[in-house]
Amino acid sequence: MSPRAGALSAALLLACAAPGARVVRPLLVPALALESVGPVRATPEALYGRVLVVSFMATWCFPCIEELPDFVALQRQYGGPGFTVVLVGMDLEGARVLEPFADYYQLPFPLLVADDRIRDGESPFGRLAVLPTTLVIGRDGRPAAAVQGIVQRADLAREIEKALAAP
Repeated sequence: MSPRAGALSAALLLACAAPGARVVRPLLVPALALESVGPVRATPEALYGRVLVVSFMATWCFPCIEELPDFVALQRQYGGPGFTVVLVGMDLEGARVLEPFADYYQLPFPLLVADDRIRDGESPFGRLAVLPTTLVIGRDGRPAAAVQGIVQRADLAREIEKALAAP
């Protein structure tokens, strides 16, 4: 990943350790049991067993908006039964602003509404100090990579391909 790759918290830093490391990595898919808005809806059950790119964003975050075309392109390139991009909207107004946002951009992937525990850093995702923050989650529901700030599409594509190739 790019030099800006970093830890979301001490727990997530450990969660993204080398595959052979003796670290307990949290299962993150259950934490995505959130309200889904926009043209494409998702349930946690539909996300299990997939490689996920999860990006924490907000409608007021210009770098987050700048990344949208890359996420759309990645969804088109890798989309199918084994891969999904998922956005998690951190806006305090929740669905009231995220629903029209998702409809306006015609997002081809789910947009979930963050709840208070995620915004407060009391979830397996830890504290999200920077928006956007992007995670790659493997088919096993565990984190494979994390980046704070804007992620380069080529870097993210490499991480997706690694996660898709993993058993």
